[in-house]
Amino acid sequence: MNQPLVLIRPRCEHPETARRLSEVLAYALEGSAVSTIETAAALHPLKGKKILFAVMVGETGINLEYFAMLQWMREHPGCLEGSVGGVLVDGASELYTKSIGSELVFTANLAGCTFPGRPLVEGTGSLGNFTILARTMETDRFGAYLRSARELVERVCGFSQPRFERPKLLAVHASSHKTSNTLALWRRVREQIGDRCEISEFNLRNGEISDCSGCPYTMCLHFGEQGGCFYGGVMVDEVFPAIRQANALVMLCPNYNDALSANLTAFINRLTALFRQVRFYDKALFAIAVSGYSGNDIIAKQLICALNMNKTFYLPARFSMLETANNAGDACKLPGIDQRIACFSQQLAAFCDQ
Repeated sequence: MNQPLVLIRPRCEHPETARRLSEVLAYALEGSAVSTIETAAALHPLKGKKILFAVMVGETGINLEYFAMLQWMREHPGCLEGSVGGVLVDGASELYTKSIGSELVFTANLAGCTFPGRPLVEGTGSLGNFTILARTMETDRFGAYLRSARELVERVCGFSQPRFERPKLLAVHASSHKTSNTLALWRRVREQIGDRCEISEFNLRNGEISDCSGCPYTMCLHFGEQGGCFYGGVMVDEVFPAIRQANALVMLCPNYNDALSANLTAFINRLTALFRQVRFYDKALFAIAVSGYSGNDIIAKQLICALNMNKTFYLPARFSMLETANNAGDACKLPGIDQRIACFSQQLAAFCDQ
């Protein structure tokens, strides 16, 4: 390891409940040089660091020191610029671990932190979430937890953003060009990126896309190993090849009832068949989301959970542009929008110019 790992471990109100997390960290960090921060008062800008966030929550899902740290990061934009992070959440119940993980990744990403694919390891109260992995690893649930935590540390410490001579960006949407504020912002961003990379777009409104119906694992694996899916169609014929070739995925997501639209949800679900054959650790995820009222953070966290934590796309710093606009055309008239478009375009340009 070239530099010490920074362990950000919010102090727990009941230390006796943190014993399992302590044991997991001792295993995961064995042999590593580590500096530890336990209180929000001790936080300071951590630029260009490798960071492991380790949060313990009790039955209520509340850790007051963690929330104080969350507040500090939101009050200090850029405090994690150039850093790479991973998250370990240990819970006393079956709830809250994933929601805490996605909230933390969202906040740290806004502060400038990059996250590799699968940046979250969570231990629920029963460790039931490790049942299948334990079988695969030929160990028990706790053994799978330990090994997953160590693999996370290795992934964080070994991460560097892939470099490409001429990156390929794939933008996916399911909106109307005539009325979509999301697409209007994307057009402005694309103009500023220019010819730094190859950009292709896929409109899911132009082809019928069936949602995943939850085939048995062995059936999904069988078709996935052949590069296909039982349901075939535009996903297999056009989208899968485009995903394979892309170096970055740009999701263009209007807020529909505080959720991704049906076609975009189906798109993500159907990626499972392709995921059976290939992983996406070397592909970046970006997004533009526009809400008519509020809730853009909900959309961003859905993308983090589905595509970064689950499907292994990595998350560059400030991966998402989030705006609020109701009527068609309003997004490009928002106060300060030109500067925000320029900033997001620079994020994408930085990826293209690596």
